[in-house]
Amino acid sequence: MKKQYKKGLRTQISKNFWSTEMDCKCKDPECKWTIIETEHIKKLQTKRNKWRKSIEITSGYRCESHNKRVGGVTNSAHRRGEATDIKVKGMAPDAVADDCENFKGLGRYDSFTHIDSRDQSYKSRWDFRRKKPHE
Repeated sequence: MKKQYKKGLRTQISKNFWSTEMDCKCKDPECKWTIIETEHIKKLQTKRNKWRKSIEITSGYRCESHNKRVGGVTNSAHRRGEATDIKVKGMAPDAVADDCENFKGLGRYDSFTHIDSRDQSYKSRWDFRRKKPHE
């Protein structure tokens, strides 16, 4: 289920997460709402409970113009409130990604991990790390 929150209005959405953490990072005055998929936040909270470590959401919901500005794909799960780019205190991005195989979308990057709960029957995986571990 998707919920809409007023951008900038801090509302608790789970035990350890707040709606403002998912706000679009743009400065556009027309960007006034944040869309959050509740099932995605539940899965993220489950990981937080398991790891017992702070999770920084570096990118959550993105409005259309911000998504375009950062080079996001047109049908990005960030646009639907189904995705987060995260950093976990005390964990390497590879370790985070290895433990997030249950998410439908999983992207590996040098400094963060993309996870999403897109609505599709198959899993999507990509690796944009500059240096892969097997190289």
